[in-house]
Amino acid sequence: MQSLFSRSRGALVAGLSVAALSAQAQSPITTITTAVPILTLAPDSRAAALGEAGVATSPDANGAYFNAGKLGFVPTKFAFSPSYAPWLRNVTDDMGLAYLSGYGKVGTRSALGVSLMYFDLGEIEYRTAQNQANGLFNPKEYSVTVSYGQKLTDNFGVGVSARYIRSNLTGSSTGNDARPGNAAAVDLGAYYNKDATIGTGLYNLGFGLSILNIGNKITYTDATNPSFLPTTLKLGTALTREIDQYNKITLAIDATKLLVPSPYYEEEVLTGTARQEQLERIRDRNVEIAQKSIVNGIFSSFSDAQGGFKEEMREINLSAGLEYTYNDLLMARVGYFYEHPTKGDRQYVSMGLGVRFNVFGIDGAYLVPNSRANPLAQTIRVSLHFNFNKLAEAFDENGAGGTSGDVPTN
Repeated sequence: MQSLFSRSRGALVAGLSVAALSAQAQSPITTITTAVPILTLAPDSRAAALGEAGVATSPDANGAYFNAGKLGFVPTKFAFSPSYAPWLRNVTDDMGLAYLSGYGKVGTRSALGVSLMYFDLGEIEYRTAQNQANGLFNPKEYSVTVSYGQKLTDNFGVGVSARYIRSNLTGSSTGNDARPGNAAAVDLGAYYNKDATIGTGLYNLGFGLSILNIGNKITYTDATNPSFLPTTLKLGTALTREIDQYNKITLAIDATKLLVPSPYYEEEVLTGTARQEQLERIRDRNVEIAQKSIVNGIFSSFSDAQGGFKEEMREINLSAGLEYTYNDLLMARVGYFYEHPTKGDRQYVSMGLGVRFNVFGIDGAYLVPNSRANPLAQTIRVSLHFNFNKLAEAFDENGAGGTSGDVPTN
């Protein structure tokens, strides 16, 4: 039997650091774990700066990641956006998250989007039980997504995404019994956007609802030990106030819940035979949970927490952000992300800036976590934007180019 040893780099050290930090937060720790957790994090800088809020914000090249229903409202004919974030900089120097997303309008009321996410977990070194070097490996995960969104009315749209996911954490040629995991998943999204005049003020109100990563469980070892994908429910709103022709401000708020069964845990630490029996009951119960079907797991996730309704409410993460825009040219953003201490304890302030000039734009985001020891400290994301709206001459009015009149104000 082989053991794994990381040279203070890569996924194993990062994972141990996260676990150690969570263990200090509050007991008992009841964090819900899934396969490919990177799918729950905002890959682009705008959403990251808004505290991960993105389900109801104005659509852009990265919008379908949060809500494919926004694709029917995209403001330009074509757009794409590459993003990159060096990951867990306080822990390691060779991890990174790369994301490339784009769309093209199909007619005047719909758009087709594609994206690629690639997560490099850094280099690790395999060691034998005798602590002898036994080769190097670079764990990685990626997903490829195709999305389609359609306006059903001038204010309401729906969308769907199909995703292929591959998670290769240990390789398959080192003699261990693990293997890469593969999965297919779909997202469903709905988006509502409405302009309104209240008093003398101009407002835009957006609502979004999406269910992400509905798909098969991933198996890394054998079929009796599968892992759920991070199926996620997102509900959010975005309110934009147009101060004058140059200035506007947007408030975005999202609530997020994993639609994954909650694990059982020790409510109190017993001793001797009583503790052994308790641990066996917990183990058997968690094996039963792992064997639940996808549909059963989704519906039971609303009422299966060991601590009842109070614990179910703790499983809801909150994201809030403010975005100030000057002349659709300069953007300043600030946000906050909250996760309950017993559910992971990710809490941080986020901030960022953005610039748009003709077809080009750039966004940056920076996280300030609740603890200096938090591995999310010094996490930076950078996104570029390329928006092409002057291609109408290549299409007739009803062709694939669409029109540029579908621009929401938030």
